[in-house]
Amino acid sequence: MPELQDRLKALVKLGDLFREFITLHKKGGVLPVDPLLQKLRHAMELAGHKNGWFTKEQVSFSFEVWGNCLTEKALSEWIAAYDLSNGNKKIALILAGNIPLVGFHDLLSVIITGNTALVKLSSNDDVLLPAVVELLDLFVPGMKETVIFKQERLVGFDSVIATGSNNTARYFEYYFRDKPNIIRKNRNSVAVLTGRESVKTLEALGRDIFQYYGLGCRSVSKIFVPKDYSFEVFFEGIKGHQNIIEEQKYHNNYDYNKAIYLMSEFDFLDNGFLTLKEDPGYASPIGTLFYECYEDQAALKAKLKADQDQLQCIVADGLFKDETPFGQTQHPSLSDYADGIDTVEFLLKR
Repeated sequence: MPELQDRLKALVKLGDLFREFITLHKKGGVLPVDPLLQKLRHAMELAGHKNGWFTKEQVSFSFEVWGNCLTEKALSEWIAAYDLSNGNKKIALILAGNIPLVGFHDLLSVIITGNTALVKLSSNDDVLLPAVVELLDLFVPGMKETVIFKQERLVGFDSVIATGSNNTARYFEYYFRDKPNIIRKNRNSVAVLTGRESVKTLEALGRDIFQYYGLGCRSVSKIFVPKDYSFEVFFEGIKGHQNIIEEQKYHNNYDYNKAIYLMSEFDFLDNGFLTLKEDPGYASPIGTLFYECYEDQAALKAKLKADQDQLQCIVADGLFKDETPFGQTQHPSLSDYADGIDTVEFLLKR
């Protein structure tokens, strides 16, 4: 097991590589014949071949977000709050695969605490994380020994972090009942509008809605609007994201759900690349955004507090203590833990 400073060194180098890759990728030129850059490019292309949602744009965005997180300053500030002298445990990680590198923060937490990860990958995202681990091992030999990818049943672990649907979570809760665990269920993110938002603010909200095609738990799947809200301004604000309809998988889902609404004679709004449907639920289908009207902010705050176990982010401007700014849901910091559970603190407990 590499020492903490060596583990940090490997992670900083990974961040440097991500940023270099993104800089070159945005320029649109041919990557230099650098084996590390080529390895990232190959992983991006292979991931896209295996999962149609993992386009080059989506994977590169994930690389960019992690590149901004994996700096010496950000990592040092993150770990400063913890005593990292424990470690030496085996942590089972059962990861989701809805967006590129979605399980990396859990793996990063295991690595930084000096523990060993036994990783069960989702078949939807089984390319990028192994490639990242190989890169870490190239930066600091021995890093690969801290991460063991498993296809068979996980055994011999001390704690477990498992992510899945609400249905699989019930299975996880029963199966891992005798182990310290974090079991993650379905969560969604919402935005609260007042009707005073500028077009620029709504354009930023569009990024929260459309990034990763709305597949992430940090993707806004529902908006709350004042009664008699005019959606014309909203549609004007998000029109810059209209090219998303050119992505075939998104287009197919948009068409399918729109057809269902038409056949079912549901009332909905449509701008050609997003349908808006009034619905009390939080988990809207791809290509659809749910909305709900409110009359009293205090009552809305009480509702969202009561439903907090279903929510990941609340996007707003000056309404909530722990709100996320418009346009920032997909840019979490290292200390933005899923479900509000401090993963590092959990891993350091004996």
